[in-house]
Amino acid sequence: MARRSTKTPPPDDSYEEKILDIDVVDEMQGSFLEYAYSVIYSRALPDARDGLKPVHRRIVYQMNEMGLRPERGYVKCARVVGEVMGKLHPHGDSSIYDALVRMAQPFSMRVPLVDGHGNFGSLGNDDPPAAMRYTECRMAEATSLMTESIDEDTVDFAPNYDGQEQEPVALPAAFPNLLVNGASGIAVGMATNMPPHNLREVVAAARHLIRHPNADLDALMKHVPGPDLPTGGRIVGLSGVRDAYEKGRGTFKIRATVTVEDVTARRKGLVVTELPFTVGPEKVVGKIKDLVGSKKLQGIADVKDLTDREHGLRLVIEIKNGFVPEAVLEQLYKLTPMEESFGINNVALVDGQPLTLGLKELLEVYLDHRFNVVRRRSEFRRGKRRDRLHLVEGLLTALVDIDEVIRLIRSSENSAQAKQRLMERFSLSDIQTQYILDTPLRRLTKYDRIELEAEQDRLNAEIEELTRILDSDAELRKLVSTELAAVAKKFGNDRRTLLLESADTPAAVPLQVADDPCRVLLSSTGLLARTADNEPLASGAKRVKHDVIVSAVPATARGEIGVVTSLGRLLRLNVVDLPQLPAAMPVPNLAGGAPLAEFVSLEDDEQVVCLTTLDESSPGLALGTEQGVVKRVVPDYPSNKEELEVITLKEGDRIVGAVELRTGEEDLVFISDDAQLLRYPAAQVRPQGRPAGGMAGIKLTEGAKVIFFTAVDPAADAVVFTVAGSRGTLDDSVQTTAKLTPFDQYPRKGRATGGVRCQRFLKGEDCLALAWAGPLPAKAAQKNGTAVDLPEPDPRRDGSGVSLPKTVSVVAGPV
Repeated sequence: MARRSTKTPPPDDSYEEKILDIDVVDEMQGSFLEYAYSVIYSRALPDARDGLKPVHRRIVYQMNEMGLRPERGYVKCARVVGEVMGKLHPHGDSSIYDALVRMAQPFSMRVPLVDGHGNFGSLGNDDPPAAMRYTECRMAEATSLMTESIDEDTVDFAPNYDGQEQEPVALPAAFPNLLVNGASGIAVGMATNMPPHNLREVVAAARHLIRHPNADLDALMKHVPGPDLPTGGRIVGLSGVRDAYEKGRGTFKIRATVTVEDVTARRKGLVVTELPFTVGPEKVVGKIKDLVGSKKLQGIADVKDLTDREHGLRLVIEIKNGFVPEAVLEQLYKLTPMEESFGINNVALVDGQPLTLGLKELLEVYLDHRFNVVRRRSEFRRGKRRDRLHLVEGLLTALVDIDEVIRLIRSSENSAQAKQRLMERFSLSDIQTQYILDTPLRRLTKYDRIELEAEQDRLNAEIEELTRILDSDAELRKLVSTELAAVAKKFGNDRRTLLLESADTPAAVPLQVADDPCRVLLSSTGLLARTADNEPLASGAKRVKHDVIVSAVPATARGEIGVVTSLGRLLRLNVVDLPQLPAAMPVPNLAGGAPLAEFVSLEDDEQVVCLTTLDESSPGLALGTEQGVVKRVVPDYPSNKEELEVITLKEGDRIVGAVELRTGEEDLVFISDDAQLLRYPAAQVRPQGRPAGGMAGIKLTEGAKVIFFTAVDPAADAVVFTVAGSRGTLDDSVQTTAKLTPFDQYPRKGRATGGVRCQRFLKGEDCLALAWAGPLPAKAAQKNGTAVDLPEPDPRRDGSGVSLPKTVSVVAGPV
């Protein structure tokens, strides 16, 4: 195979080497100015007349041209994007689709201009919109107001980017879209950022300005007090809003709408229902979790996003016990997007020039545009009606002698001759004559003179009305005001954003609950609570449920207490976790408390016997067991242990009573089920360490067991209360006898001795079902907390009891 011969072509003398020297500074300046001009005028800034950037205007106009009216079906967004890009917009499809999506988002636009069907994203772009091939759209109902009468020569048109299509330079805009929906964009050397407003308020201000062209800013702000954001929230700092309305620039803060609620039985929380404009819930949740993880934010136990379509936005921030929700909220405002600053920069194009506009200037530019639109519309309609009237008048003239008209037409050699003869015979114009000739003969003979005369009258009336509007500036302004009022009535809605002069949450609220003194109470029904102070509860004259307090200890709001159980365990408990009772209760009770099981975990056969402080300077705990063992525990409570053993129990034994000694001079009291009571000074019991097993406290008879143990101040006005029954039948259905005796009737004896009888059994009674000793006043109740009246005191130490109308299950003294 032969090799192809390759030769270098000879130089072409027709091309001469030309090198142009261009100053790089001049070239950069020129190119940059062209680029800046393109961005400012063709992409980034809205027109002050219709409030739209070019891409938004092209989308709305092309949808109108495609007939995508609100009453029509949806079409694929990809089709709309393709039409806009192919005919009007010389940029990429992604920018067109992004603009279309924003116009369909009710959380971005105060009055959406696109009715979207499908996933158009979520607040804060947490959930991005679906691709354009999946979503559908059509014009929103309010969008028809933007293009209304666009085919009546109301706005100017200009060639598109390739000169093959025409596009409007601004839309007619029957409402002030720039103020209502706002705008944002970054140009070259300038930017715009305008918040949305309420349609009703903006229309009211515009109508006021129509009636009072010299109105000042204060008068306009009575109608437009501030922005109204699609996402609601609270605007804080109206001075910045006024600056923006006056000078075109200003700053204000947007806060989330938050309420303090009980989110669980024991915890309060912050419930967020509205977030600042453009802020999504995922952004807030993520920021809170980051701050909590880095320990920069305190007091938050959990945060949940419960947002759904049915209930809308709902973030639940659970507050730890001991922290003030209002103070935590202030921290959230400072550290998270729950408070955002919005910088207003009202830059828009006016006659092709970027200007910074205040509220009045924005309204004036819009109203001037609207006056021009309505004027041009009126001129167009008047012209159309005059043209039609001219034709109707020609028809009426021809109908006067229709036979002559037909004869002249038939006898003419051609249409030109017929036209000339009709014009001469009936004094018709060229247009009238041509219309008659173009009308088929069968239609011409069927015209109803009465209908034509009615149409003539109607056209004359409409022309007269349009002329009145065009000849009178007052009538023109009145018409624009009336049309604006109709728009506000149909599409307006209530304000969503609350306006505040300043923050409504005090900044000086402490983050945590103050470590104030209080008292922790345990009711006979197993409810725990803390009081608002450490003052003793007053005894109510009226008895109610949950008013029998079986244990009470002094504490502080952020301190700890101990819970002593029947199995010899001491469990630590944070006081701040407990619900707080009202500061003043007419009838003291723990109805507002929380069940003990919410705070401590107990075994099946384990009960709480008392509450105790963890004060290591106290005389310590005194314990009494079912088998008659007594122990004074040395107050040693290591802070690094959540659970301690306060006694080593023998097999089958359990603690029946425990009490924290106040002075160490109290008397210890045992009461056994065979009605024996033993009383002796606490000093007779040597304090022991926590692991010790105690010592003999009372000598029991065979088969007997201790049912009650406590410590009583010998100087107190105390009593002993006992209830007799029979073994194996000690339940609420058994009738029992009870006895109340002064405590001083029982003598002191030595430790580990037998006691003295405290109640004589009647026939059918062989044991004590219940026993209690303590200071007056005493309260008794049934298992469910229902109050029971105690019998009158019996001075006999070993007398028998009296019948009670109700069975007593628990007794307690003052708190």
